[in-house]
Amino acid sequence: MYFVSVALLFAVGVDSDADAGAVERPNIVFILCDDLGYGDLGCYGNDIIKTPRLDELASKGMRLTACYAAAPVCSPSRAGIMTGRNPNRSGIRDWIPHNSGIFLHTNEVTVAELVKSAGYRTALIGKWHLSSKMDGTEPRPDDHGFDYWFATQNNAAPSHRNPVNFYRNGEPVGALKGNSTTIIAEESIRFIQENKEAPFMLFVWFHAPHEPIATPEEFKAMYPEFEDTTKPVYYGSVSLIDHEVGRIIDVLDGLGLSNDTLVVFTSDNGPETLNRYAGASRSHGSPGLLRGMKLHMFEGGYRVPGILYWPGTIEAGVECDEPVNGTDFLPTFCELAGVSVPDDVVIDGADVTPVFRGEPVDRETPLFWQYDRAISKPWEVSLRERRWKLLSNEGLDEFLLFNLRDDISETHDLTDEHSDVLDKLVNDMTSIYRSVNE
Repeated sequence: MYFVSVALLFAVGVDSDADAGAVERPNIVFILCDDLGYGDLGCYGNDIIKTPRLDELASKGMRLTACYAAAPVCSPSRAGIMTGRNPNRSGIRDWIPHNSGIFLHTNEVTVAELVKSAGYRTALIGKWHLSSKMDGTEPRPDDHGFDYWFATQNNAAPSHRNPVNFYRNGEPVGALKGNSTTIIAEESIRFIQENKEAPFMLFVWFHAPHEPIATPEEFKAMYPEFEDTTKPVYYGSVSLIDHEVGRIIDVLDGLGLSNDTLVVFTSDNGPETLNRYAGASRSHGSPGLLRGMKLHMFEGGYRVPGILYWPGTIEAGVECDEPVNGTDFLPTFCELAGVSVPDDVVIDGADVTPVFRGEPVDRETPLFWQYDRAISKPWEVSLRERRWKLLSNEGLDEFLLFNLRDDISETHDLTDEHSDVLDKLVNDMTSIYRSVNE
């Protein structure tokens, strides 16, 4: 039995009379997709892509309608998850090219290190992308708190089919048979089975549906109606994710761990733009009603699907519009594990356990994003405070203002209509921008 303090009884909605001041700490399974769009799942309005298991997961858990990645591109988004900090603070300002010498430094305290210190077994399985090499000359997952890891530096190569670039605990694995999505799921299932007696935190970070996509025939065959043969590759890749997530949930159920496990499902950024680069010919992802795509500072760049599943604690079938950001997972997982968040560095995320019981999140500062290479130029900086979204150029002297509760598609600029709101948000943005870029 693994216990946390009485303070968590209210954070996770447990009856305080049920035990004399303690409740079991949950396992944590964090499932991250790569380039999955806000509009790519059935439960988010997609009427083409078949995602029955994820739709079921949302119906049995909580569907977040304002879930955000920490950045509109992969490496910074992952750095935000790991550190709870705006990724620009860590020097991870864009995706990390192979052999570039860019990596997440070990002086950054990570969520894996923190929950490990509380007795959790930790694992990362899938796409790493927080260093430019995996040969040991730069920090790897074990240098950031993971007891076990099975990962690639960036994308599966040469594609998702039969990848050759996985490492297991520092050693190259060599050529593997099968699709990387299934390989990652099966490795994750083994970790769960081998660690079922201990509290564990498992990061399942799929490569899909990022290019170069390769999809098994049985999943492409689910979409026979399309003459464009690139569409079944993308759609089938998402359906394969759905299938493998279902297998992981079935294992948790079979081992009797579901009520003791928080499952988070989300994406690292918005969908890739079709044919933006030569290898993106299968990138048919959808932002749904959102404006923009991956690399944009509009909502489509970083508002992503988000599902929270924890039977017995999170009420089934709940839809939540409270903003939840990638930087929030570190303080949230620390709260659940019963470990303190570092107080000697700026933590931008907030503990979001209040949403488990339908309450708002107490944020000291608004949500803030900065991506200097945004395709949506001149808009490179953004801030969200409750319903309001402010976009700015690099110089912080040009602005767009949107009311996201009424205008999720960001079609009506309100800068001329709400000068009082604009002035406040510009002051907030300027203050955070200075802090982040010190």
